[in-house]
Amino acid sequence: MSESRSNSGPTTLARSLARSGTRAAFATSLGGAPYASLVLLAVDLDASPLLLLSELAQHSRNIAFDPRVSLLLDATEGHPDPLTGPRLTLLGRALPSDDRRCLARFIAHHPTSAGYAGFGDFHLYRVEIERGHLVAGFGRIDWIEGEDFRFAGDVGVLAAAEPEILRHMNEDHGDAIARYAHRLLGRTGSGWRMTGIDPQGIDLRCGGETARLDFAAPISVPVVTPEAARAALVQLAEAAPIARMR
Repeated sequence: MSESRSNSGPTTLARSLARSGTRAAFATSLGGAPYASLVLLAVDLDASPLLLLSELAQHSRNIAFDPRVSLLLDATEGHPDPLTGPRLTLLGRALPSDDRRCLARFIAHHPTSAGYAGFGDFHLYRVEIERGHLVAGFGRIDWIEGEDFRFAGDVGVLAAAEPEILRHMNEDHGDAIARYAHRLLGRTGSGWRMTGIDPQGIDLRCGGETARLDFAAPISVPVVTPEAARAALVQLAEAAPIARMR
């Protein structure tokens, strides 16, 4: 599937749901029987799920024998009838990863995990998505192939620059981040910080509260470089003007 197709419609919505998620129902195989548990979730810049799991947990023992897994991301909160809300099921293989950049990204999205991420029994896993099943609402159902679900562009340059972008924004542009949260997302509270940036948008956190803000459309240049990221962040700031004094 072409990049233009894989970055539009159901595929974009599915990716957005994954990027917005912080936890998921995690299904593994226990002796051939389905076993479901709750896990914390982060996703890499290409939208591949990242999990930090203890080898002592039953789901970790399960995937040691059979790496095939399924993740359910539920975005139905706030819908009077949950079955009319969006949800995404991802199927793939959970494989151990020693990528320290991905571990740092997971910790940035889940700061409390910093307290145990270095323990010997905790390991990072990257889920290689094979298919996704999106239910966007009543009668809006799509299967999405893994190669289409993953962001089609080269995200390596942006991934390498992400820590510096976050440092710069959090240290020098806290006012802009607050406007993103307050004026574009309608959130309250002080102390909002950026915890991630990817080709589709940014992730924010304030204490235990998280928020997702997608970049404004249309974006003339794909957000896969620091320069394009800066332009997209400026565009968001211009869409969230400083409140006028009354």
